[in-house]
Amino acid sequence: MTISKYIINRLLLIILTLFSLSKFNITVAQDDAEGKQLFISKCQSCHAPDMKTMATGPGLFGVQGQWPDQGKLHEWIRNNQKLIASGYPQAVETSKLTPNVMSTFPDLTDDQINAILKYIDDKGSGKLDTGKGGAPAAGEGAEEDSTRQHPLLYGIITLILALGAVILIYVNSNLKKIANEADGKKTPEGVPFLRNKVYLATIAIILFIVSGYFNTKAMINMNRQKDYEPRQPIFYSHKVHAGINQINCLYCHGNAWESKTAAIPSVNVCMNCHKTIQKYNGPELKDKYGNVIDGSAEIAKLYQYAGFNPQAPDSWDPNKAKPIEWVKIHNLPDHVYFNHSQHVRVGNVQCQTCHGEITAMDEVHQFAELSMGWCVNCHRNTKVNFNVDSTTGNKFYSIYEKFHEDIKSGKMDSVTVKDIGGIECQKCHY
Repeated sequence: MTISKYIINRLLLIILTLFSLSKFNITVAQDDAEGKQLFISKCQSCHAPDMKTMATGPGLFGVQGQWPDQGKLHEWIRNNQKLIASGYPQAVETSKLTPNVMSTFPDLTDDQINAILKYIDDKGSGKLDTGKGGAPAAGEGAEEDSTRQHPLLYGIITLILALGAVILIYVNSNLKKIANEADGKKTPEGVPFLRNKVYLATIAIILFIVSGYFNTKAMINMNRQKDYEPRQPIFYSHKVHAGINQINCLYCHGNAWESKTAAIPSVNVCMNCHKTIQKYNGPELKDKYGNVIDGSAEIAKLYQYAGFNPQAPDSWDPNKAKPIEWVKIHNLPDHVYFNHSQHVRVGNVQCQTCHGEITAMDEVHQFAELSMGWCVNCHRNTKVNFNVDSTTGNKFYSIYEKFHEDIKSGKMDSVTVKDIGGIECQKCHY
């Protein structure tokens, strides 16, 4: 085997190994990420994120072991009322755990349900809490880590290929020199590197492409406020209110159900509770820097805005309350139209889909990048509650005759937002 063939074989072996590892990591991360995302968007509004605590619905850890027939469990998730009406014993017993009626999810596929159930088991068993050495495990930030690692992996492969190309050029040059000497031919002297126009032009082109790439990435991310977490006039913990105390998002942001904007609650809405709750007795509060927050002192700040004297509650005049100057976190460009009610009420999109695990946040930060590409990808993948028959789904979609025919004929198994015009320019820009 010649030197050049040996080097080529070794390079191919390294590249194939790295590619196989990256493919495995990508697949695992995608599976975990899908289960987590589906749980957040479909389940977390009623079930606690730790899978063990009783919330609006029961803790979900171990739910697969409670159902002897996994097919019936899938039926329960898709349409629990239908399964209860059939008299299936496990469904009847499960319905007695809470007086609340579980939502139906007829659009979920078996693979999606399996991904959710796997995430529930992994989260409830603690597999997703920490990995080796205390690092985030798969599914809990691991998908973000893998997202950062993949470009690095591809960069390493590119460097290996570039190094291999340089080595092959060097080997080829030496072999040609040896062959010429064997034939008695004189090998011309090479051009010095700094005077070789081909090398210099190649380096200049590479630098131009690399700098253009990073400049473009930097410009694309301008005005995107992902992870933006400003200091607010009052330390308001969504974890305490929406998480521990299970206050529904719509109690404070009721406009999200009816109008374009979610709106910020007035001081009087806060005082509905805090006229009575005057001291904080919950778990210890800390800001993002680790400083301990006095919850009772933050309630006192609310009283200053409200003009409320806790010593004389009956003398309070709500008309004298002053608005709290909250710092806006989520901002969209003026040329973008976004309607909360269209997503929350019609599309059944959970708040956590765009705002992250809001029930676990003390100080809110921007979870998603809210870019055009991010929205378009969601529209491509999100299935609408299509009116498949006369009894289920949104009856508005009964007018889409072609899609109904395609579903009956088997050409389509579901309808996404993209199919009903969700990625057309005028949908968001008009």
